[in-house]
Amino acid sequence: MDRRQVFSVDLLERYAAKGRGVITCMAAGNDVIVLGTSKGWVIRHDFGVGDSFDIDLSAGRTGEQSIHRVFVDPGGSHCIATVVGGGTSDTFYTHAKWAKPRILPKLKGLVVNAVAWNRQHITEASTREIILGTDNGQLYEVAVDEKDKREKYIKFLFELSELPEAFTGLQMETASTNNGTRYYVMAVTPTRLYSFTGVGSLETVFASYAERAVHFMELPGDIPNSELHFFIKQRRAIHFAWLSGAGIYHGGLIFGGQRSSPNGDENFVENKALLDYSKLGEGVLIKPSSLAVSEFHFLLLIGNRVKVVNRISEQIVEELSFDQAYDTVSRGVLGLCSDASAGLFYAYDQNSIFQISVNDEGRDMWKVYLDLKEYTAALANCRDALQRDQVYVVQAEAAFSSKDFLRAASFYAKINFALSFEEITLKFISIGEQDALRTFLLRKLDNITKDDKCQITMISTWATELYLDKINRILLEDDAMSENVSSEYQSIITEFRAFLSDCKDVLDEATTMKLLESYGRVDELVFFASLKEKHEIVIHHYIQVGEAKKALRVLQKPNVPIELQYKFAPDLIMLDAYETVESWMTTKDLNPRKFIPAMMRYSSEPHAKNETHEVIKYLEYCVHRLQNEDPGIHNLLLSLYAKQEDESALLRFLQCNFGRGRPSSPDFFYDPKYALRLCLKQKRMRACVHIYSMMSMHEEAVALALQVDPELAMAEADKVEDDVDLRKKLWLMVAKHVVEQEKGTKRENIRKAIAFLKETDGLLKIEDILPFFPDFALIDDFKEAICSSLEDYNEQIEKLKQEMNDATHGADNIRNDISALTQRYAVIKRDEECGACRKKILNTADDYRMARVYSTVGSMAPFYVFPCGHSFHAHCLIAHVTRCTTEAQAEYILDLQKQLTLLGNESRREINGSLLEEEPIAGPSPLDKIRSQLDDAIASECPFCGDLMIREISLPFIRPEETEEMESWEIRPQALGSQKSISLIV
Repeated sequence: MDRRQVFSVDLLERYAAKGRGVITCMAAGNDVIVLGTSKGWVIRHDFGVGDSFDIDLSAGRTGEQSIHRVFVDPGGSHCIATVVGGGTSDTFYTHAKWAKPRILPKLKGLVVNAVAWNRQHITEASTREIILGTDNGQLYEVAVDEKDKREKYIKFLFELSELPEAFTGLQMETASTNNGTRYYVMAVTPTRLYSFTGVGSLETVFASYAERAVHFMELPGDIPNSELHFFIKQRRAIHFAWLSGAGIYHGGLIFGGQRSSPNGDENFVENKALLDYSKLGEGVLIKPSSLAVSEFHFLLLIGNRVKVVNRISEQIVEELSFDQAYDTVSRGVLGLCSDASAGLFYAYDQNSIFQISVNDEGRDMWKVYLDLKEYTAALANCRDALQRDQVYVVQAEAAFSSKDFLRAASFYAKINFALSFEEITLKFISIGEQDALRTFLLRKLDNITKDDKCQITMISTWATELYLDKINRILLEDDAMSENVSSEYQSIITEFRAFLSDCKDVLDEATTMKLLESYGRVDELVFFASLKEKHEIVIHHYIQVGEAKKALRVLQKPNVPIELQYKFAPDLIMLDAYETVESWMTTKDLNPRKFIPAMMRYSSEPHAKNETHEVIKYLEYCVHRLQNEDPGIHNLLLSLYAKQEDESALLRFLQCNFGRGRPSSPDFFYDPKYALRLCLKQKRMRACVHIYSMMSMHEEAVALALQVDPELAMAEADKVEDDVDLRKKLWLMVAKHVVEQEKGTKRENIRKAIAFLKETDGLLKIEDILPFFPDFALIDDFKEAICSSLEDYNEQIEKLKQEMNDATHGADNIRNDISALTQRYAVIKRDEECGACRKKILNTADDYRMARVYSTVGSMAPFYVFPCGHSFHAHCLIAHVTRCTTEAQAEYILDLQKQLTLLGNESRREINGSLLEEEPIAGPSPLDKIRSQLDDAIASECPFCGDLMIREISLPFIRPEETEEMESWEIRPQALGSQKSISLIV
């Protein structure tokens, strides 16, 4: 570790005055040093560029001239100097780029002791507004632009009237506000420190003090060389120091948003303090002759030595001595100045310049603040973790000594190297401070990096046990039921649960659960299981304590496996059937089939008559709302309906077609055989009748219905409509039952039987039911019925005769119409065209083979004329129809055409050879039959006006036989080598 002195002195320039007299004053800024000599010269040393030049301000003046004060801005460009001699004084301004200075005429005769630069706005080309303080207690505002070669203006600002004294030091700061620029100005005299502030311009700020009192701080004592210094950091003043007669008055500076003081001024000073000169260790009180301010120290020039005093501890930390030339020892070191931009300090005597360098002056400030117990500042100035540990150790030990164990635990937890983990924990264990130990462990968890997973898990587990121990200790206290303890118990439970939530990912699951179980903290065990998503444990606990709603809420969480729904369904439905079924109905993607064991367990238990059967409600929801098609679900619902005393719900279920409207689905999904067995077992006869009917077992349905209700049997018999014989058989079964069941007199029985015949709508006759009556029944009893039956038969015979006569007349009319059609004709114009080939219909036949098989007129080709007016050559019509019709129909037409051609040739040969003699025609010849068939195939309707034209819409534009024609028009890319270029001559 580098333990060099913080401040060191080096000789910068031995003969800096260059023989222009002795040095009287000095200023520095941005590696530029400006000296004033006793002979009126200003010497500028620019160490940044290695340049130096001299300016004679005494030229043209009589008598001995001396530079009283010289000032340079923080950027090193602007310089103001005051020359005194011959009973008068002048103030000059010069710029780094100027060869000659410019006098400020309005300041003639005034001695300028102090200058305040506008550090926030000054530039190399312009000073902006600056303030000058004079020996007679006046303040002036000056602004100079380098390009104007003269001042822009000089304005009088303020004058001390109450206690006229010379201004010996000036400083200025600005801050931007919503209303404009706020100025903060500090000025010192040998006995007072004045504060000025306001918004607007400097002129308006100082003009406002004509109506209000000036804020000042007055200290006793007198000092001839009173100074005011600001420490500048990042172009902003941080704190100030005033070299006064009573001591060094110093404090922090705050600009913008400050509290207003009662007198109306803005108080921009805080943490004010006074360093008494008696602390400098001198036997005889000697006041410093000059002052410089660093970030943490004061540099005080006392005699020929500089004492470095820590601003915070007010202790002398170093003493600096100078290597002076023998001829300047008598006068000693004249003063100190600082270069805020470069962070350097300078001292000067009559001929030499000394540089005071700073080497990490804040390296031990953490110790200074620590000794003063300013722990926050000490931590802010620590450079490494070891230094911070030492601060934390002091804080922790102090809190531990004062028995503030919880606070001590927080500080101990921040220590990484100074004390081991074991040492700290033993401190709390030895005194039995379990709460402080727990606090230490929790804070330690906050400070451990995430990479130390093993240590985090161990500490978290230990903290868990300490929490459990704390909970038990609270419960074991005598006044455990008191209000305070109850509040403490609830607080620690809440804190413990928050801890479990934060550490759920680092705690070992098995170990933590064992701890919670061993301490009997079931609620916390369930809470931790919920955090770790051990939903099975949580649900099981809620079921054990009878909290069905809480268990169902856990099951409804999106990350809970759906299998747990089925696993806990039997217990939940027995615990709270209503809530369980409601949860099932609101949960998506459940398979109702897997709930069948739970539903059967619930259904096996006895239920009150007026109690809603929750399983039936859920099954109805599945069947009707979810449209479930599982046979198991339908069978279970059917079985529950069958067990109910009221058969209406069962019948409605059996009569409902659940698969209606669904593709490839049956009308019902239950097993009809199982349903039949179940209904027979439960003696639900009406349901059995419906099932028999549904299974097309109509005889069994009617037979069973007759045992229940004859009206039901009639309705079942009436359902058969497509099988007359079966329908008659069923009605005979009903009739036999009706006849056999009547117990009245014979005539009354016969009357009822005949009335029954009327209900069959004529399906049964009296002769059908006569065998059901006893043999000794008298025929007279059926006289009316038999006569009625005979009359019906007679009516039917007459009706049949009438229908036969109507059919005979209709056949005669049809034959007459056919004969009339043979005489029908159509007129063909001479220029009529064929609808297919567009040639004239009455032209000479080109194809005589077709002409041979038709009746021809001269040599004209055979043709067809349709009632709509379209005409076609016979061969054109055949070609058009075969092209547009189906392939099978086209083959049929071509085959008929081929047969017709062959038969026509044979007939032609027979006629030419005179092989046959004329014989009477017994019937149509084979040739006529084929010609008739061909006519029916091609000329049953006009191809342009009938269905054939409509069907042509679906035919492709390019027929299969035209593929080669289509390919001939296809554009194919040619090879580059085969491309030819054609020149077009215009």
